[in-house]
Amino acid sequence: MSNRRLISFDLQADFGFFKKPDYNDGVLLTYNMLHKPALLGILGAIIGLEGYRQKGEWPVYYRRLKNLPVGIEPLEGRHEKGSFRKSVVKYTNTVGYANRDGNLLVEESMLIRPAYRCYLLLEEENADHRKLYDYIRQGWAEYVPYFGKNEYAAWFGGTLREYRFEDFIPETNFRISSLFIKEGVLSEKQVTASFSLSLMEMMNESSFVYFERLPVGFHPQLMQYELADFAYTDWMLQASTQIGNLYKLEEGEKTKIIQLF
Repeated sequence: MSNRRLISFDLQADFGFFKKPDYNDGVLLTYNMLHKPALLGILGAIIGLEGYRQKGEWPVYYRRLKNLPVGIEPLEGRHEKGSFRKSVVKYTNTVGYANRDGNLLVEESMLIRPAYRCYLLLEEENADHRKLYDYIRQGWAEYVPYFGKNEYAAWFGGTLREYRFEDFIPETNFRISSLFIKEGVLSEKQVTASFSLSLMEMMNESSFVYFERLPVGFHPQLMQYELADFAYTDWMLQASTQIGNLYKLEEGEKTKIIQLF
């Protein structure tokens, strides 16, 4: 194993619920995209790191994995222009301690068949990273990973990919295959589609851009989500676009650009 290893694996489930801290007319909302704190929890479950045990203390998995660079890409064929299908489900909790005044009624949004390709930049010197590589490669997990709730079990077996990679500094127009943290007004950086007379076809065609404000970690004192503005798009971007932490990946004949954060 070389000093650094960039891998990906696919996480998918029948349902998902990545709880937002806000509400909409009494309905508990979910983030559409898998975010870094949730992914770190899943990685911790895979290699058996403990979760939350005591109020006011970071869980073991977060302390040990928070500096791991990750990238996230919604799986092709499972989303519509970046959005996963959603539904609202209603629960009735009849347990006495849940609501002393009667039954507790809960409405909760739910993702339908969410699936993501997760990229990890692993370090040889880090024992947790070595264990992650071995467990993901073999499809093992110490604890069952899930998408936000115990009943939304996720699976990942047999999906590990390994890439040749290098830092990417744009010199020509480019597309980003993963979610990325946007800086400034993205529409100002889009390459306009045009018709090529020599090729007799449209060039730089695109169809969507998806935005979502997602957690990237936790505030060290408040223990609340720290958020960043993310985008996911098939736009071709101008070479002058300023986006940090981009990597060029090679897998056989194929190449792609992703962001790790």
